[in-house]
Amino acid sequence: MIRQAIFASAILLAIPVAANAQDGAGVAAGATTGAVGGALVGGPVGAVVGGVAGAVVGGISDDQRSRFHTYVVEERVPSYTYDRQVVVGSELPASGVRYYDVPADYGQTQYRYTVVNDQTVLVDPRTHRIVQIIN
Repeated sequence: MIRQAIFASAILLAIPVAANAQDGAGVAAGATTGAVGGALVGGPVGAVVGGVAGAVVGGISDDQRSRFHTYVVEERVPSYTYDRQVVVGSELPASGVRYYDVPADYGQTQYRYTVVNDQTVLVDPRTHRIVQIIN
């Protein structure tokens, strides 16, 4: 697998060099071929890195997300209306938002949960930053 990736990379590195010797249309075609080839070779590597980086240490595990989301809906936790986009890293206001403890059934976590714009989120109680969105 690694040998194939190295071979493919070597071929892709040669394509832009050959494209530079061509006219303007050839350069565009060479760049497009290189971009597509790079995505094919680099994609799987990026996917692995992204998959690991996307994990939240101390958050709700993937196998518990659906069940936890159902729990929050059944608890009828009111939704806080937030005038910004709900994304990981957003900082919620220190006041006006009610935070709840995550029941032990869903794993031990240092985070609290709340509902913002009808989305269940885990929040770091010290910084009020969203660390995970539960769908």
